[in-house]
Order: sequence, then C-alpha cells, then structure tokens
Amino acid sequence: MAAKRALEGLKVIDLTWVAAGPTITTYLADQGATVIRLESHTRFDVYSRLASPFKDGTPGMDRSGFFTAHNASKYSATLDLAKPKGKEVFWKFIMWADVLTESMTPGTMKKLGFDYESVSKVKPDIVYLSFSVYGQYGPWASGPGFGQLASSMAGLFHLGGWPDRAPAPPYGAYADYVAPPFTAAAILAALDYRRRTGKGQYIGVALAESSLHFAAPVVMDYMINGRVMNRNGNRISRAVPHGAFPCQGDDRWCAIGIFNDDEWQGLCQAMGDPAWAKGPKFADFLGRKKNEDELETLITEWTSNHQAEEVASRLQAAGVPCSVVETTQDLFEDSQLKHREHIRWLDHPVMGKHIHRRPAFKLSKTPDQSTAAPTLGQHNEYVYKELLGLSDEEIADLLAERVITTEADLPW
Repeated sequence: MAAKRALEGLKVIDLTWVAAGPTITTYLADQGATVIRLESHTRFDVYSRLASPFKDGTPGMDRSGFFTAHNASKYSATLDLAKPKGKEVFWKFIMWADVLTESMTPGTMKKLGFDYESVSKVKPDIVYLSFSVYGQYGPWASGPGFGQLASSMAGLFHLGGWPDRAPAPPYGAYADYVAPPFTAAAILAALDYRRRTGKGQYIGVALAESSLHFAAPVVMDYMINGRVMNRNGNRISRAVPHGAFPCQGDDRWCAIGIFNDDEWQGLCQAMGDPAWAKGPKFADFLGRKKNEDELETLITEWTSNHQAEEVASRLQAAGVPCSVVETTQDLFEDSQLKHREHIRWLDHPVMGKHIHRRPAFKLSKTPDQSTAAPTLGQHNEYVYKELLGLSDEEIADLLAERVITTEADLPW
C-alpha cells in the first residue's frame, strides 16, 4: 500500500502564470495536494505553454519543456472567466478549494469579482495568495513585469559582472526561482493558522522583495557604512582566491573558494606545494588579497593543465570548497544527482517520455509522487464531474457555449 503524501487532501486552485507562481503550486502538488490549474482557451499562458524548448523542436500547445518543468503533478481544466456562466462555475471551485492562488496584474481579480474581500465573504476560511512583481499596493503595484525586472529592481543586476563592463544579470528570471520557497512556506503557515483558528488568510507576495533577501549583506553594508557595492567579477571580500578557473578542454572550468588558512594550505597541497605559494606575498589572507591578480594567474597555470573533474576531486579531498562548473550535459551525468534519483522520467500524453526534476528534498515517511504536467483541459471531465459534481448535461452546455474547452485560440 502506497504511503500517504504529506499534503494529501489539500485542494488548490491555480490561477498563476509563467514560472514563479506555477512553481509554488507544483511544490504543493508533488507532495499530494490536488492542484487544479485553471486555464482559458482565449487567454492561456502564452509565456509558458508556447515557450521553448519544445519536444523534438516542434512547437505546440502541449509540447513545451518550459511548461512541463513548472506544472508537474497538476490537473488542467479550462474555464472562461469572462463569461457569466464561467463566473458561476468559478464560485463552485472556490467553495471546493482550501487555497486559491493567482498572479494576475493587481486589480484584475477585483474587476472579475473574485478579489479576497469578495471571496472571503463567501468562503471565510479560504487561504488566498496574490503573487505579483511589485506587490498589491504602492506606486509601482499595477506595473506589469517578469522575474528579470524583479531581479533588476532588487539590485541584483547591478552586482553581477566585471567592474569595467556592463551589468551581467543572473541567468534567466532569477527572481522566479528564489521567491517560490518563501511563498510555499507562507501558504503552509496560513494553513496551520486555519487549522488552529478556522479562519483563512490573505497572502500578498512581491517578487522583487523576495529577491531582495539575497542582497541583504549588500543592503546592510550601505545602511551601516554608506558603501555601495559595485561589480567585482567573481571576487568577494571575505575569500581569496574566489572564482572560476579554466581547465583542460573546451570551455571547462572549476570554481574555487578559499575562506581561511586551512583551506589555503589544502589548495597548496593539492597543487603539489609550489615554491611560489611559500613566499611572503601569499603567507596570509591580506597578502593574498593584495596580490589577487597574480595569485589567480598562478592558479590558472595549474588548473589549465588538468581536467576540471580532476581539479575538483583533488581539491575536495584536501578539504577545499570547489566544484566543476557543470554544463547541462554534465548535470545529466552527475553521479551525485543520479545517486539521489533527482532526475526522473515521466510519461506525457503528447511528448511521451520526458525528464522531470524531483523536489530538492525528500520526506522519509511521505515520499513525493510526481506525474507529468497536463495538456490543456486534459482533466475537464474528471474535474467538473467528479470534483465539482456537475451533471453530464451541465458539462455539455458549458462545452457548447465554450465556457470550457480543450482547444486554444492560437495566435497563428
């Protein structure tokens, strides 16, 4: 008999878009929550469903690797909230749900008649999440945006790159991947509050503010010392050397960070105790920091004569923090990820077998059980008939009026 999952029985409506919001609800779904991703055939998530890469390089509504990565373990049902009957049906979803999540532009849910104030009057114990770039109020609240803009607003673009070059922002929508853990924890906290009091709660999350947590030391340095941190490549003030060093092969690198004298001695040992390392220039941290350019050049002369994997193995054995700078191909072949079974293959109704990354944590008594992301409207019959209790006739009428559908109005 399969073990019950941690969030089994939790019912979630997912009205989020693109990456960050769907990642939050995937956390819940992977741990057993029943998450219904409600989509519209007229205003579907074009940034997610039609985002590359596509299976076999062929674009399609149900062939996006981006969508599958952020929507595993969910049900998909379609509903047109712009139609009066769509609104009527949505109230049934609200009465069914424990949690409602949305990432519309602030004000959109109120225009539709489904803001927290309206919903909580009918469903007082609802846990209601609004997720947006800048939050629900303030001078920028109504501005549209994505994770890249949130990362920029949080100061992260200014910090990345080299002193003599333009900013080098973090890869992708960095903010979209740091905000979900905060938000999932907030949902669980609100559910615990509801369990103890019987009352729901409203959660307002600003993507930019979530990202700002990762610039906390920089912000504190300005608040206390008046210093504005600028781009400094891979270097940081409390470690030397600290950077990515070239190794043998095409674009192969190893990241190394030395934070204390013991680690420095380990690095020297792994390099064969070169004579230059014994000189007064590098005898202590201040000397190494003062001569950082020269030190990096000397270390590069050693790393460039060895494979990245060999460098990492030797340094780790000597107690030095380091890692191969892995490519996507490296990740698939990584022995640690294989050992933890982090990458699993799921069976998708359109794409067939495809990879999925399992949660980054494992619960010993309630293991996750991921399933493939859904196709558009894949679970309409199950959701409307089994979960909401609509009759065949009611479902047929909704289909005839295109309140629900399995086809999208594509932009081509």
